Amino acid sequence: MDADPSTGSGTQGGSGTQGGSGTPGGSGTQAGSGSPAVLDDIDARPGSTASLLRTLIGLYLRPLGGEISAADLVALAGDLGIPAAQARTGITRLKQKGLLVPERSEAIGYRLNPAAVGMLERGDRRIFEMREMTDADTWCLVSFSVPESARSVRHQLRRRLQWIGAGNVSPALWICPGHLLDEVLEILDDLGARPWTTLFRASDPLPAGSLIDAAAHWWDLEALRAEHLAFQDSLAALPAEPFAAYVRLIDSWRVLPYTDPGLPPSMLPSDWPGRRSFDEFARLSVGLAEPAWEHVRAVTRRDAPSSP
Repeated sequence: MDADPSTGSGTQGGSGTQGGSGTPGGSGTQAGSGSPAVLDDIDARPGSTASLLRTLIGLYLRPLGGEISAADLVALAGDLGIPAAQARTGITRLKQKGLLVPERSEAIGYRLNPAAVGMLERGDRRIFEMREMTDADTWCLVSFSVPESARSVRHQLRRRLQWIGAGNVSPALWICPGHLLDEVLEILDDLGARPWTTLFRASDPLPAGSLIDAAAHWWDLEALRAEHLAFQDSLAALPAEPFAAYVRLIDSWRVLPYTDPGLPPSMLPSDWPGRRSFDEFARLSVGLAEPAWEHVRAVTRRDAPSSP
């Protein structure tokens, strides 16, 4: 799960993610299974117990075979500075949200809910395979007319489109990078909103003013700038120990790859801070991933392969 600088996006920052954080906002239906899918908790504040535990689980439970003992999970949480009692409470809440299921084999422990795998894999792609658009790339336009009787669906749809990096052209028209089309379709199917929605592929937005002005109107670029700068400031506070530093790095980064759509440079101010965010994330994650994984293997006493 190492970041590859060659695939990075200068404008697409990212997870305050969790190493594996997919389409957020509750529970849907896992495609092809009929079972409830587990979706990311978009309200978990990076650095909080809930967010750190999600990041820890998203990074390491899959390479550990999908399960971990309760003692080992609490121990790893402790290495992140989370007291044992607080960790146990947080783990209980993650069970209630469906991310973990109890496992009683040789010792009391937890197993990753299979319904969460899709969410985590989407998160991996966002966090470790960031994409920056070019002027030649296509856009996806989302037009919807949701009846008043389903206004809660309308609210959720807007919230989740915003979370994946879509911009708001008008109340019922949203725009996002064309490569996010599949994620848009998943959201529509999950909410049952597909009958009220029409999708368009577009190649060349022609606003009345400049593209930079249009982007500033469709997306809250000042808020995104502040998120990038906050991420860059957080790097100075990373712990010296590689495991804690790596998990906290991913946790601080995990939101940005969702909320920043990776706009082409032609739509961004010349002093946009996204490139520096990505470069710093790539540099640090490459150096920390392997020693962090060695620590996890030592704590869990697993003879596992090199870093996930």
